[in-house]
Amino acid sequence: MGTYRETKLKDTVSLMCSDDYKERFKAEYMQVCIRYEKLKAMLDKWDEGKLNFQPTCPRGIYNFQIRAMADYIASLEARAAIEDIEL
Repeated sequence: MGTYRETKLKDTVSLMCSDDYKERFKAEYMQVCIRYEKLKAMLDKWDEGKLNFQPTCPRGIYNFQIRAMADYIASLEARAAIEDIEL
């Protein structure tokens, strides 16, 4: 995770629209990594007491979400290895 820190979601549009499933797969992976990193950054700020807003959901919901995202990233990485997709 974190390979795509400098990439923005808008940068994945052309891959997402590709006819090649491997390119769409890469876009999906990049998107979830970007979203994971943003959520992790928010949670880190929360832990440091540096959030500039009050979250609506309880922390446990965010913890569940970030674990699910990490599991999803791991499953995409496993599939990529099996399907010979370079991420």
